[in-house]
Amino acid sequence: MKEQDIKILVFKISDEYYATNIIEVERILGYEKTTKIPDSPEFVEGVINYENNILPIISLSKIFKLPSSVVGEESKIIVAKQNNGKIGIIVDFVSEVKDIQTNNIEESPKIIRGISKRYIKGLIKIDGKIIIYLNISAILTDKEQNQI
Repeated sequence: MKEQDIKILVFKISDEYYATNIIEVERILGYEKTTKIPDSPEFVEGVINYENNILPIISLSKIFKLPSSVVGEESKIIVAKQNNGKIGIIVDFVSEVKDIQTNNIEESPKIIRGISKRYIKGLIKIDGKIIIYLNISAILTDKEQNQI
């Protein structure tokens, strides 16, 4: 692997492709029903037992204000590392792990700013698709992390 190559995990949410650096991913689990927690933020689907710990499961489609996806057979939970713990992220479909060169990542357009600028590292053009490259560890603000 060349120095400017990185490994990304490509996944789909609400008909859009996203990717994150594989370093931010601990594991990919099959979808399992979550236990709902009363009064939790809207983007929190619930919790599951993961390695004898409580793992909060969040919905990126709710954070990104996308149409909600229906959980199907292909749905997965990506266990992502956060600064002070882990979260599970529901995705519709995990596509592949891919090596890409960093020069294939373009900066986000100037119109993307504010909140999304925090977690969008850039755009990747491969195979005729545009994939949104996320910084999963920055998806939740400190305040949101404290809410869960």
